[in-house]
Amino acid sequence: MITVELARALRDAGLRWHPDTGDRFVIDKAGVDDDVYTVSEMTVERHDHPTGTVLGFNGTTEWALDSVTADESLWLPREDQLRTLLGPAFVSLTAGCTVTATIDGEHREFTDPDAAEAYGAALLAYIEASLA
Repeated sequence: MITVELARALRDAGLRWHPDTGDRFVIDKAGVDDDVYTVSEMTVERHDHPTGTVLGFNGTTEWALDSVTADESLWLPREDQLRTLLGPAFVSLTAGCTVTATIDGEHREFTDPDAAEAYGAALLAYIEASLA
């Protein structure tokens, strides 16, 4: 799983989240960003309103929470989601968790002990290069 810091950097670079079943997130506020939640029809349900998306906590799972807006939440994309978001820029993942991606016409490598972190770093570089 990617770190909150990398998730925040991806969001700040322009990655947008449209909550879906199975997505993981934290509440993006100091002191409460340690607990990871999963969007699920049983415990955390997405409610779309004209003013935005609200994540509603059902039952007693999180008794102190009623709901938070998607804007108050920070998406922690999974490894498969990060690979999909890289799209055609993705070249390979090798042993040792090295992701190779084509960014600005060049193959670049991103290595981390966690494959999701390597994918996230590659995606961040890809997004930043596309904005430049």
